[in-house]
Amino acid sequence: MAELSGCIAVVTGASRGAGRGIAIELGAAGATVYVTGRSTRAQPAHSYGSMLALSQMSQVPGSIDDTADEVTRAGGRGIAVRCDHTQEQDVAALFARVQREQGRLDLLVNNAWGGHEVFDGVFQAPFWQRPMAQWDAMFDRGVRNHLLAGVHAAPLFVQQHKGLIVTITFWDRERYLHGNLFYDLAKASMTRLAFAMAEELRPHGVASLALSPGWMRTEFVLAGHHTDEARWRERPELAGTESPRYVGRAVVALAGDDEIMARSGAVLRVGDLAQAYGFTDIDGRQVPAFELEAP
Repeated sequence: MAELSGCIAVVTGASRGAGRGIAIELGAAGATVYVTGRSTRAQPAHSYGSMLALSQMSQVPGSIDDTADEVTRAGGRGIAVRCDHTQEQDVAALFARVQREQGRLDLLVNNAWGGHEVFDGVFQAPFWQRPMAQWDAMFDRGVRNHLLAGVHAAPLFVQQHKGLIVTITFWDRERYLHGNLFYDLAKASMTRLAFAMAEELRPHGVASLALSPGWMRTEFVLAGHHTDEARWRERPELAGTESPRYVGRAVVALAGDDEIMARSGAVLRVGDLAQAYGFTDIDGRQVPAFELEAP
């Protein structure tokens, strides 16, 4: 894997899931990582009531403090910053702090996603049967989060004529995610956002791309299947899953690529990058890129 000592990174929504996996892998590569989100040890996020009920959990797992400590234990430097990415004043303060403390920013990973805060347990349903609250969550607390972070990170990148924005999305070669129009449209918007930012940042030597992981064994996925990371292999339905560290290793590879501008504007799948860069998941497997089943 790439060696990223000296790299200054911000990973949004890093209390758990993909964000946590990405932050830890960046730490293992030696980076300084600003770990952001709303969940702290003292005050977990309170907006996941439906997910907690479905998963039979008493509170949301993880915190920015836990992740920052894991980043440091992995070999980097983790800095926990509470930030509500729906609030522009919080986002502006975050990047002002990075500029003040580090003098630069090398990598922004746009991962903060509130789209599942109102998840009702129904994965597939016609769009006319879905509550508009799901639209609000996916766009106001999903797509908008990514744009807002980009708005406040871009001036730092442009000033230094260097940097990388990685937007975590879902993409399967333009195939439609049948039964979940809101999710499909939100993720397509994120992918287009990454492309559009790339177009405007290219003259300044700054790269932007979208990155699509597969089916990850996040804390909520494991809880929903009544298992944990130590025993997930006992669940045959989880055989094709990947750990959140897999997408983290993809981010490390991209951040360490001296020719990253050649990939700017692209949407990339983690499984494809594993083959291109030669990394594996934490269990040694090179999990293939996730592909949707035909309807």
